[in-house]
Amino acid sequence: MAKASIRLTLVKSPIGYELRQKRTVRALGLHKVHQTVEVADTPAIRGMIAKIPHLLRVEEG
Repeated sequence: MAKASIRLTLVKSPIGYELRQKRTVRALGLHKVHQTVEVADTPAIRGMIAKIPHLLRVEEG
């Protein structure tokens, strides 16, 4: 069975937000605005997404 994955796109710059939020963006593997990465759907990743939903676009599947 294939692992579930999530596509994340950085839609807003983390400039002007707390350092913690900037580090969360980097930990997800995002570096530039409009960059998209595919990550495994794990509880840890879901928790990171929950901390910065205003900066991301999330696509299931």
